[in-house]
Amino acid sequence: MKIEIFSDFACPFCYIAKTKLFQAIKQLNLDEETEVVYRAFELNPKASKSETISYVDTIFKKKNNDLRKTEEFMEALEMHAKEAGVLFNIDKVVLANTKNAHRLCKLAKLYEKELEFVNIVMEKFFSEGLNLNNTEALLAICEQIGIDRNMAQKIIKEQQFTEELMLDRYEAQQLQISSVPFFVFEDHYGIRGVEPIEVFTNTLLQTKEYMKKNQK
Repeated sequence: MKIEIFSDFACPFCYIAKTKLFQAIKQLNLDEETEVVYRAFELNPKASKSETISYVDTIFKKKNNDLRKTEEFMEALEMHAKEAGVLFNIDKVVLANTKNAHRLCKLAKLYEKELEFVNIVMEKFFSEGLNLNNTEALLAICEQIGIDRNMAQKIIKEQQFTEELMLDRYEAQQLQISSVPFFVFEDHYGIRGVEPIEVFTNTLLQTKEYMKKNQK
């Protein structure tokens, strides 16, 4: 079963929803039957590649400098995180340009380390305040999971996988995806945003039944 995840590393709801998906997969014992593919969806492609901005400050501005609305948003976010069992230290989160992280994710896929790379980057980003503009930090993660550091450095320096990232964006446009997370199951079913784990388990079962019918 092919499952495509359109997401961005700087998206907290992507982290939460991805976690719920894998919890559902494990709950149904479908680990050996699923192939998860990550699709890059940059929420802010024009983000600075040198400067960072506090996530809390960004939300505060989006809420028109309304402290109450900002606090309500943060409380809801933390509730979703707690429900999924992921650790968030929102005060530490800083937004940066995510393109290099997406490039290295494509490289990690060649090493069959894509899931491992995504998990570590997202965990460090939301719990430790990982700066995605920090090339050394990204290279250290690559080394940690067994990806050649020199190769990873070359990917960033030469801006490789640009075509693949553009293709991911094109596919998102074809599917009329305007926000993430978005999950596509066997090109037939879709889930948008953060949903209860039951939605993921039901969709997995529906997809499995759909595949059986189409094999006949």
